Amino acid sequence: MARSDVDHNPNHALVVEGGAMRGIFAAGVLDAFIEEEFYPFHHAIGVSAGSTNAIGYLSSAHKRSYRIITDHARRDEFMNIRRYLKGGHFCDVGWLWHTSVEEMPINTHAFMNRNIPLTVVTTSIVTGKPCYHLVDAHNMNTLFPASCAMPVVFRDFPPIDDEPMTDGGLADSIPVIRAYEQGARRITVILSQPLGFKKTPARFPSLLKPLFSDYPALFEAVTRRTDQYNAALDFIANPPSDCQLHIIAPPQNFPVSRFTMDLDSLNMGYAQGVNAGSRFISESLVRKKLR
Repeated sequence: MARSDVDHNPNHALVVEGGAMRGIFAAGVLDAFIEEEFYPFHHAIGVSAGSTNAIGYLSSAHKRSYRIITDHARRDEFMNIRRYLKGGHFCDVGWLWHTSVEEMPINTHAFMNRNIPLTVVTTSIVTGKPCYHLVDAHNMNTLFPASCAMPVVFRDFPPIDDEPMTDGGLADSIPVIRAYEQGARRITVILSQPLGFKKTPARFPSLLKPLFSDYPALFEAVTRRTDQYNAALDFIANPPSDCQLHIIAPPQNFPVSRFTMDLDSLNMGYAQGVNAGSRFISESLVRKKLR
């Protein structure tokens, strides 16, 4: 029986951070939720790898994200430095999305019937600002590759409504403020970095400028990213008085970085996520009894 009655607050949002291979932690958390039919949320926002983790969760696809990260994302077709040096993609997110959908189709019927709207974040290369898109059964193949399209390592800018886009994490890595502005007063955040992490500015940002010479607004988004990211962390640490925030974060010994390919490390990160998700469910049930 679905535990959707855990929280009757009509404004409970789930926010899932990205982080490429670090998304294995959120994959574990959300698989623990699926195993227990834990769906207390009224809407969700996902960024980059967090968006693909979220669609797996909301379509009840147990271990789908785990298989994508530990299998598809470790294939040469996805991450390939030789291809990149020859002018191709280092990380081909288009291939990753379409191949994973072909081999493990998303149950769009289950997603729509879940009735938990999912918003995916992208970054406009025209304005450098975040764009927020509501997922439906028809726009998935457009939205998810765009949200995951890390600039430089993926050389294309997938268009949405004729506007070229790139990775949503550039402009809004952890969209907790967006969730609050949209009315959420209870927010559960799945982070990709341990608690206490703060992003530090690039030491020589001017060296990046030539890579974005044709996209000045995108370069501005790159230079603002540290402040934007840390502002979200500050909001999480000190939410408004009318907002309850719950954080699920990797432990300090989380062994996965953005481009980790070692299977043992990924399995450890996944197990840490499953444990954190199971613990969160137990704590949620305790909170309910105390209310």
